[in-house]
Amino acid sequence: MTALKKIEVRHAEAAREKDMDAAPKAGIADDVAMLRAAAELTRDIAKARPGIYWPDLLASAVLGYAALAGAILIGSWPVALLCGVVAVIALYRALGFIHELTHVREGALPGFRFGWNLLVGVPLLIPSFLYEGVHTLHHQRIRYGTVEDPEYLPLALMKPWSLPLFIIVALLAPVGVLLRFGVLTPLGLLFPPLRRLVAEKYSALSINPAFRRRPAEGELRRQWFWQEAGAMLWAFALMASVPVLGWKPLLVWAAVLSGVAVLNQLRTLVAHLWENDGAAMTVTAQYLDSVNVPPPALLAPLWAPVGLRYHALHHLLPSLPYHSLGEAHRRLVAKLGAQSTYGQASYSGLFLLVGRLARATMGGRA
Repeated sequence: MTALKKIEVRHAEAAREKDMDAAPKAGIADDVAMLRAAAELTRDIAKARPGIYWPDLLASAVLGYAALAGAILIGSWPVALLCGVVAVIALYRALGFIHELTHVREGALPGFRFGWNLLVGVPLLIPSFLYEGVHTLHHQRIRYGTVEDPEYLPLALMKPWSLPLFIIVALLAPVGVLLRFGVLTPLGLLFPPLRRLVAEKYSALSINPAFRRRPAEGELRRQWFWQEAGAMLWAFALMASVPVLGWKPLLVWAAVLSGVAVLNQLRTLVAHLWENDGAAMTVTAQYLDSVNVPPPALLAPLWAPVGLRYHALHHLLPSLPYHSLGEAHRRLVAKLGAQSTYGQASYSGLFLLVGRLARATMGGRA
């Protein structure tokens, strides 16, 4: 991107900031031309390709665990620290495929759900049942941005302290998952009322504290059983490792998982503008409340991997596989133009979005 183009992008972002709240997002009508173009221009790239999914997942997991082993075994703390950072980034990418599991068409990736849980979900104590059956509610038009959305909080309308608290909570993720699967799961086997409470309140990757999960049914219920059993056994193994291996392996595992959780929470913080006050929104309004961070933002693939840098586009086309989002974005910009409704959801980077949200919580224009 040329220097002139970068200046134009910054001016466009500044103009959007100045005009924020000109009209409530809930009152934005659907841009029919954009919705039609999104559907028509992506029909030939809508199929998930196992030849991309599997190598990407396997490479991320192998690199992540190799780096995790290095962080545990290497005596030099600067090298161990570097290994820890690599482990966080690689395992964060591997974990990101949980998002794809919720949207990929049935039968498109045979064995991928089982393989992902075996490689990533159970070892990190974040099995896919925590997300499947929950995340799709976030994409329902009548639920998005309302009190019934498990993945939405009006952060831009909340107090300034809500943002640091939102990030700090993620630091406790290792403690939370060890308690969830190593303590509450076995106790729930003995006390059915506790099991029902855990299933309802502590079995979803959600950010809305008012969300209560309904009982799973059908195939998801069967998957839940074996995934939770595997996570419980792994939690036992982690805790039992201390008398044998000492505290270091468990603490390094926890530190890496905490880093992954914080990175994901930071990404979640800028996935939307969080400006809705609870009213139902049109698809276009939901799109404009969501965020794309397209090239040339160089670091976006690290903090928003597996297609998450195109989160607004994902809300237009939830079933489009992650490897097709970049091409879909290029086609839509070429067809509709950077100044169209579609272009209004694109931002230049993480820090601009965090600053915008922080100013909104302090009562300023985002």
